[in-house]
Amino acid sequence: MKNGQHKMKIGHVLFVALMALAGCEAPTQVAMSNVHPKPATRPVASDESQRIKSYYASVQSRLVAQGKLRQEYAPKDAPFSADDLVSDFEKVALYDEYTLGNGGFIEKQTISTLRRWNKPVRIGLYFGPLVTPKQRAIDTRSVSRFAARLAAISGLKIRMSNLKNANYVVMFLNRDEQISLTPKLAETIPQLVPTIVQEIQNSPRNIFCVAYALSDADQPTEYSGVVILIKSEHARIMRNSCIQEEMTQALGLANDGPDIRPSIFNDDEEFATLTRHDEILLKMLYDPRLRVGMTPDHARPLLKQVAEDALKQSRI
Repeated sequence: MKNGQHKMKIGHVLFVALMALAGCEAPTQVAMSNVHPKPATRPVASDESQRIKSYYASVQSRLVAQGKLRQEYAPKDAPFSADDLVSDFEKVALYDEYTLGNGGFIEKQTISTLRRWNKPVRIGLYFGPLVTPKQRAIDTRSVSRFAARLAAISGLKIRMSNLKNANYVVMFLNRDEQISLTPKLAETIPQLVPTIVQEIQNSPRNIFCVAYALSDADQPTEYSGVVILIKSEHARIMRNSCIQEEMTQALGLANDGPDIRPSIFNDDEEFATLTRHDEILLKMLYDPRLRVGMTPDHARPLLKQVAEDALKQSRI
């Protein structure tokens, strides 16, 4: 969508001696003793960050006025069938929106394989200095509650943690902090590999938020880490929309599609929060009948039954 986009980008990283991203050295694990240093004076947002904040507020107001950013769980005007779920699952879980190339991410729809977490997820939060204590409390509560919801849907072990032990990092940064803080944070957050640092520093304002998923080179279909960027200039509705879409996509529903509805996996911003349709897609992703590494051709014969079973379990 031209007014803004949520994005999920996937790279494969080997956290040993070498990385599969541009041949850079692997980040070093270090102590997290000074992740949130207290500034000597209260920082002030730059004029650019203030303009971005005003821009995002205007985008949110315009989308709401257009009847978008809806927050219904099961909208009556958007029915769907098991066949719809099969088609939507294939688009969201078995295709990629981005691919790695030329040292960065290139927007290109490509056939992929089924990927998901096969290990417990430990979520750590980082807030830039300009996020107020009140907003930090709100965001922490939003992430924590949504993590519990995702755990209940997927069956994954998902819990809140600290940054030192996290393998799934959610960062709230404004434009100034994206540029100045990200390289420093990379010294203490191993998931911030050089390619991701560069992407965050150069992220344009029309990218509302983004998730980067990492996997070890010897197990490329299993996620080993995630970094999510939520731009802290966002107002309430868009902020919560970013939290829900990126956290869900970072479990393996990595793509978007213009015909997927009712869903947050659609850049038209019609829906702001996770729908029943999206919950079923996530439940399908973690169905034991499906296995990591499956191509669309391998998964397709199983998807109809998986979708029908998930749909029955999700009756309202």
